[in-house]
Amino acid sequence: MPCRHIRAICVPGAPLQAALRALRTGLGVPESFPPGVLEEAARPPRLPLHDATDIPFLTIDPPTSTDLDQAMHLSRRENGRGYRVRYAIADVAAFVAPGGALDAEAHRRVTTLYFPDEKVPLHPTRLSEGTASLLPDQTCPAVLWTIDLDADGRTESVGVRRALVRSRAKLDYAHVQKRIDEGTAEEPLALLKEIGTLREHLEVERGGISLNVPEQEIIEKDGTYELVYRAPLPADAWNAQISLLTGMAAADLMLAHGTGVLRTLPAAPDGAVGRLRRTARALHIDWPHHVSYARLVRSLDPHLPRHAAFLQECTTLLRGAGYTVFRGGALPDVTSHAAVAAPYAHCTAPLRRLVDRYASELCLAAAADEPPPDWVLAALDTLPKEMAEGSRRAGTVERECVDIVEAALLKDRVGDIFDGCVVDVMERQPTVGTVQLESPAVVARIEGGTGTLPLGERLRVRLTQADLGTAKVRFAPA
Repeated sequence: MPCRHIRAICVPGAPLQAALRALRTGLGVPESFPPGVLEEAARPPRLPLHDATDIPFLTIDPPTSTDLDQAMHLSRRENGRGYRVRYAIADVAAFVAPGGALDAEAHRRVTTLYFPDEKVPLHPTRLSEGTASLLPDQTCPAVLWTIDLDADGRTESVGVRRALVRSRAKLDYAHVQKRIDEGTAEEPLALLKEIGTLREHLEVERGGISLNVPEQEIIEKDGTYELVYRAPLPADAWNAQISLLTGMAAADLMLAHGTGVLRTLPAAPDGAVGRLRRTARALHIDWPHHVSYARLVRSLDPHLPRHAAFLQECTTLLRGAGYTVFRGGALPDVTSHAAVAAPYAHCTAPLRRLVDRYASELCLAAAADEPPPDWVLAALDTLPKEMAEGSRRAGTVERECVDIVEAALLKDRVGDIFDGCVVDVMERQPTVGTVQLESPAVVARIEGGTGTLPLGERLRVRLTQADLGTAKVRFAPA
């Protein structure tokens, strides 16, 4: 599921870049990998026996990405009634020896951390952006999913096995969108729209929600900053549906086999939805009480700045997500993910997320009707805690980066007056809360004044602090 994507185009040595570097230091983010880890990452992988290099896979990622977790090949089934989705996932377990230095470092890092100016990878780049990445014209070990769909896009059968694969093309979203729109895409690519659209209709039918979260980009020029939103293309959403399809298939496979790890999310509490309604009001987004959250989200246009800002805030409803382990056929009380509206598992990004390596092994065992490997079972009980700690660290990085970016954006406007809306008030300190500005779409702390802040009401606020060094932005009632 999405998080906030912030990208900064920094002038080397400028204050924004220095602040982000200081943040990494302050959080103790590792800068390099130990020698033993790098040594293991250079070892050749264990290769599978099955050869699927005759399948012309392709990848779809941002143009600068080189850590390519997934490759796909889409086709029509021989009977003409439905589709076949082949989805190859980087087989990280082929490179990582259980209990080794590389494995231990991955458990220490848990996830790749994304900063506006760079990323801190889960695995050494020699592996994650080299030998294990599904780069074009490179033969790689992979976990190969084969999912047959009917004519409506519903899953009919699922298979998963290890295989050697070879991608033929590295495509980006804009190129894919252009070829599909122009009608020049060949069938494996043209089917992305057809299958993706069918899966989107099924998502609506089951009550699921996909957030088309725009990327925030802050551009630094001559010591000033500008915040812009870059909306995702339809091809982004179609591509995401293939990953979502695989995650749902993985969850069903593990549930049927009785042992697994799911990504679960309870329904959002009323308070969180209420805060989101106040944010909608602050951004002049009409949300009638008879309109559901899912219906509202689908009506938004991420190309509009107000809608883009609201979609960013919608990610707050995903904060209760966690990982649920089960084994021996004893299924957990909660098996579903509220935003997916179905059981779901993380399994398609093993280069960037620790749990996916384990989910792949559990699915391979389930598909072969065999018990999972001992090293997988030994790690299951502690995996949710590790992932929770890694997710908290990633969340801290995200929040701190947002604060830094907003401080950079407003650093020259201290004393200025803005229009906003109070979206949250502290129960024990009613003069302290959170304000959502109309423009720029900044969310920050508000404190001061003599009376209780008017929750859900519009008001004029004065910027009292925007310190890039401390990443603090503060407002007061004007």
